[in-house]
Amino acid sequence: MRLVTWNVLHGRTMGDAHVDADRFADAVRALDADVLALQEVDRGQPRSDSIDLTALAAEAMGGASACFVPTLIGDPARSWRPADNRDLDAVADGYGIALLSRYPVQRWHVLRLAPGGARRMPPVDPETGMAHRLSEEPRAAVAATIRSPLGVFTIVCTHLSFVPGSNIRQLRRVMRWMHGLPGPRILMGDLNLPHTVVRRLTRAHALAHGATFPVMQPMVQIDHILSPDPLPPVRQIRLARPPLSDHLPLAVELGRGAVHRRGRQWEHATADGADTEGASSTAGAGWES
Repeated sequence: MRLVTWNVLHGRTMGDAHVDADRFADAVRALDADVLALQEVDRGQPRSDSIDLTALAAEAMGGASACFVPTLIGDPARSWRPADNRDLDAVADGYGIALLSRYPVQRWHVLRLAPGGARRMPPVDPETGMAHRLSEEPRAAVAATIRSPLGVFTIVCTHLSFVPGSNIRQLRRVMRWMHGLPGPRILMGDLNLPHTVVRRLTRAHALAHGATFPVMQPMVQIDHILSPDPLPPVRQIRLARPPLSDHLPLAVELGRGAVHRRGRQWEHATADGADTEGASSTAGAGWES
């Protein structure tokens, strides 16, 4: 079972703002992921030619089950409003995260993470010498409880705030929420935190190592795959540099053919607390938010 996480920069490259649907589909296809966590995903955004990137990725994976969770509705660079679960089926002006699985999904789960408010952040305006005041975007996590050849797993995708402090609180919140979901559990995504901080906060096992950002000269790992639970044998997969985004993807394989990290089974690390949100049902796989 191959798991991949990738911040896709809404399908564009650093040097070209145009989003090419074929280029994006080819890049997803090359990952050969069984479960794919995507961040910075557009649906119906004019800047990406109104392409539904989640649907395009699902098709490229051979017809994967998919869940797109918008975190905001509107223009991410200008005017927007926070999204909520009433926007899960929105087809225009959506921006958020997505999780896709080639294996049957027993239940989807969604957690909404409140932003920390407006902050003065760099870069500094050269004319005024003042730092810009930015409103933090709302964030979310989406999980899929899947039935794979290796058994039942819950895979979580998230994209946390870039604001120091907010991302730490959000990561703690996600870990508490994960503790209430069926295990074994694996968290994937752009956490906007370095490896040492993530390890200290989560006490989970890092399944993949290596700088992921910026793509042309990676210097820091802010994208992660980790688990607090015992897992089948795991090995990291080295992927070719994709033709888009400002992040490198991370990939691991679980199960037959993989090797135990340091020759031993992953140990169990507990997360404190457990809180899940109220459940509601939709057609197809179960839904919990």
